[in-house]
Amino acid sequence: MTLPDTATDPAGADRTFQVDLRGLVDLLSHHLYSSPRVYLRELLQNAVDALTARHNLEPGAPTDAFGIRLYADGSVVRVEDDGVGLTEADVHTFLATIGRSSKRADQVAEQRADFIGQFGIGLLSCFLVADEIHVLSRSARNPDAPAVEWRGRGDGSYTVRTLPASAHPRPGTTVTLTPRADAGEWTRPAQVHTLARHFGSLLRHPVNFDDGSGGPDRPVNPEPAPWTRTYPTPGSRSRALAAYGTEVFGFTPLDTIELDLPAVGLKGIACVLPEAVPAGRRHGHHVHVKGMLLSEQAAEILPEWAFFVRCVVDAESLRPTASRESLYEDDTLAAVRDALAEHLRAWIARVAASDPDLLARFLQAHHLAVKSLAVHDDEILRMLLPWLPFETTDGHTTLDEFARTHRTVLVTSSVEEFRQVAAIASAAGLGVVNGGYTYDRELVHRLPEIRPEVSVADLDPATLTAHLDPVDRETELSAAAYLALARDALAVFDCDVALRTFQPASAPALLIDSREARHERTRSQLAREQAGGLWGDILGALRQEAPRAQLILNQLNPLVRTAVAIDEPELARTSAEALYGQAALLSRRPLRPAESSLINRSFLDLLAHALRKDS
Repeated sequence: MTLPDTATDPAGADRTFQVDLRGLVDLLSHHLYSSPRVYLRELLQNAVDALTARHNLEPGAPTDAFGIRLYADGSVVRVEDDGVGLTEADVHTFLATIGRSSKRADQVAEQRADFIGQFGIGLLSCFLVADEIHVLSRSARNPDAPAVEWRGRGDGSYTVRTLPASAHPRPGTTVTLTPRADAGEWTRPAQVHTLARHFGSLLRHPVNFDDGSGGPDRPVNPEPAPWTRTYPTPGSRSRALAAYGTEVFGFTPLDTIELDLPAVGLKGIACVLPEAVPAGRRHGHHVHVKGMLLSEQAAEILPEWAFFVRCVVDAESLRPTASRESLYEDDTLAAVRDALAEHLRAWIARVAASDPDLLARFLQAHHLAVKSLAVHDDEILRMLLPWLPFETTDGHTTLDEFARTHRTVLVTSSVEEFRQVAAIASAAGLGVVNGGYTYDRELVHRLPEIRPEVSVADLDPATLTAHLDPVDRETELSAAAYLALARDALAVFDCDVALRTFQPASAPALLIDSREARHERTRSQLAREQAGGLWGDILGALRQEAPRAQLILNQLNPLVRTAVAIDEPELARTSAEALYGQAALLSRRPLRPAESSLINRSFLDLLAHALRKDS
């Protein structure tokens, strides 16, 4: 910005900002636009808006009477349209004033919603690939209008000339760029055609491309959007939409869902992914506004739970941001997102009611997405909860199948708790569901809403131990000395030891220890270490009576029967530590440092004992 001369400027006079155009272009290239390739989108957009204004001026003209022609031969890039054109006054007003859009002209203001661009900075994007922009235009508002030439340069200067009408024989505008040497990546003929197809394949006006080779022009958008065409049968329509989804996204959809919101002029399809995706991963969606591609990464068009689809839509009333590469978050977008969510729910309901094979394939791939939806949607919950797969003591199965065998369903609060008890609970005939995964515990507790004859409860360690058979009195007495040594050895872990019989006999021991109990013991330990201090008082106030961990030894296991008969105190302690370590490993929970040390020490002690015995 240039400072005025204070000697000649009167005090308090209004002053005008001096814009460094090169600095502004650098700002656009690094912070507004994602890539220099957007220059072609901006040129196409200006051409489409000019055609829209021409049709408003001549409403009786056929839709295909006016079009857009692209030319690129490696030395120049040219975009020519049959639009409304510009007068000399328009050129001074709109091309030489940054931020002012020609769509704000008096005759066009009330039809502003018909236009794609509304920010008036798009032409600047051409400076990302060229140092000079040449515009030749002739207005369609006056049959005798002369042609007007405008040349803008990257240093901020421009020239305007009025030329005879013969310089541009018919109304419209031609924009010519001479690319810089470093812009070849974006201005080669093949790349220009690819970019034109990318951005303009759904444009409603005919767009043709000439690569300067002398061959026939190639149509950029030879066919309208597939959802606007008519098909002889519903099956052929479905196959055509699926083929389009495959072309756009690169995968064969499990199914396609037609999207139609007349209130905002939105049409398109959602393609159901054939494979599962990570939870919470939001795919980008292709959003076109009035035929022009706005974004390939518009995740905001659908709710977060809809990560099982990718959609491509064309809308009339969605509002783009200044860069025209994403959507402006407003009430309209929120309403569109909610309405599209209803379309997806309706598809799930229809498939659940009429196509069990498709439903099975869908749930196999996307049960997590449906679970996240069912948590908040009672209708989906009622329809699909019985068919959703869960990890249970009967294997991976649906809740409907599981409830036929188990009228009382127990659910764990964590994955590690399920892994601790699964084998023993299964042998005891208990029906336990792993509630440690996202949404699972909450959903299982809602099963009685769908199956009133089934009851659901959290798994209590006391419930499991009640199903373990006690040993006879004589066996209990003979093992008393060993159990006392074992309790003493494991006291550091706040672990009690008991002797029971349970299946499978191959399991020597079961460690029952909830996450909540471990946390409470950790708090207690900290309170003891901080005794007398403020922090110790706080932890002491929070302390609760948590149940101790329980190591249940299985009398049916040959190793345990041998261990409880050991009469050597140190070996008995070591065997108890080894059984505890093995049970802790089988629980698959993270080991504390003291437990890891115990496992290593007990293994080495047992190995040393075996070697001494052999020698």
